[in-house]
Amino acid sequence: WVGERSSPLYLSAMHRIPPEMTERARQLRREATPAERQLWRLLSSYRPRFTRQLVVGNYIVDLACREAKLAVELDGSQHLDQHAYDGKRTAYLENIGWRVIRLWNSEVLANPRGAAEFLLAQAAECLGSTHPQPLPSREGRMRRRRSRPLSPR
Repeated sequence: WVGERSSPLYLSAMHRIPPEMTERARQLRREATPAERQLWRLLSSYRPRFTRQLVVGNYIVDLACREAKLAVELDGSQHLDQHAYDGKRTAYLENIGWRVIRLWNSEVLANPRGAAEFLLAQAAECLGSTHPQPLPSREGRMRRRRSRPLSPR
């Protein structure tokens, strides 16, 4: 078959995710932390879409916006001892074009709406727009005056 899907570039971009990584991501979704659950509840209804526990390379990102290539890591106390690992993962993701944002679980739990608004603004910035949900094109404009009266006098 001839077409864009048969091109070498398309075929080289396709990567199979190892089954053990897929299963680990599913397990992490089932066993989400309270901060992940709260943030997901707030972000899941907005555009651009976020996804949970996305496999990227050999890593699993807590929350991600594929469209904006924004990776969100929610760090708990276990990350205090993982500076080298976290730095390596961040360097890898940034090297392949992702922007990485790290938030502490305690920050998200203290202000979940603020964290969600911050992430939506960051996604909008990555996409080059000013607001994650811009007004429809007709709203916010001044109405033009009619050139003729509605009824004759």
